[in-house]
Amino acid sequence: MPYIKAHYHPFLFILITMCAMAELGLTAYLISVGNESRNWPSARYHSLLILFEFNAVWTTLFGAAYMLWIVDGAVHFLASIASSIIWLAITSALWGAAAGMMHNTRTGGDCNWIPNSSTSVNGVLPCDPPQELSVSSCRETLTVEAVGWVLFGLCVLTLFATCMWVRTSKRGYVSAGYKPGM
Repeated sequence: MPYIKAHYHPFLFILITMCAMAELGLTAYLISVGNESRNWPSARYHSLLILFEFNAVWTTLFGAAYMLWIVDGAVHFLASIASSIIWLAITSALWGAAAGMMHNTRTGGDCNWIPNSSTSVNGVLPCDPPQELSVSSCRETLTVEAVGWVLFGLCVLTLFATCMWVRTSKRGYVSAGYKPGM
C-alpha cells in the first residue's frame, strides 16, 4: 500500500524539474538581455536574477537526479527519503526567499500602469532613470516572480507529502508488527 500512496512522488519531481527548466530559460534570457544593454532597473534586481538563475540550476539538476533515482529505484544515500526531505527543505527556503525578495524589488505591479501605445522609442518606454521598462519586460519580470512562487509551492507541497507518506508508512509498519501482550 505505501507504494501506491507514494506513486505521486515522481510526478511532483517532474513538475518541479519542468518549472525550474522554464525559470532557467527565462532568467538566462533576462540576464543576457540586461548584460547586452547594460541597463538594469537596479543592482538588486540584477543580483536577484542571478539568485533565481542559481535556484533554477540547483532545482533542475537535483530535481532531475531525484526523479531518475526514484524511477531507477536507487538505494544509495543521495537517493534516500531523508536526503530528499533535506533537499526539499533547502530548495523551499531558497525559492521562498528569492520570490519574496523579488516581490519587494520588482516594480510595476501588474504591468497595467504601462500604456501599450505611448511615446516609446524602439518599444522602450521612458520611466524613472536609470530604468526603462517596456510592457514585455515588465511581464517577463512578473513571470519570473510567479514561477518562483509556483516552485516554492511545489517544493513545500512535495515536502509535506513526503513527510506525511513517511509518517503513515512508518505508523502502518510499526502497528502491523506490534501485538499487545507479547
